[in-house]
Amino acid sequence: MSIFTDHPRSVGETYAEHFRAATSFGIPMITAGVACVLHGIFPFMFEKTGSNLVRRLYDRMVVNRVKMTHETTDGQQIDWCI
Repeated sequence: MSIFTDHPRSVGETYAEHFRAATSFGIPMITAGVACVLHGIFPFMFEKTGSNLVRRLYDRMVVNRVKMTHETTDGQQIDWCI
């Protein structure tokens, strides 16, 4: 077992699949964070950008979690740590 593959394997992914999934959450999170900081400085900018991105990421994670739960053969829910 490797420190690079233990967690991905525990959620039913290869290292590459886990990297792709984590990156697809991480980049929008960084984008939302920058938008929120800029909104704090310039309140007229990015009024809903941060909350919209967070809502989309939440919806994606919940939909994927439900999908993965139904696909598991032992009936256990996949652990979704990012």
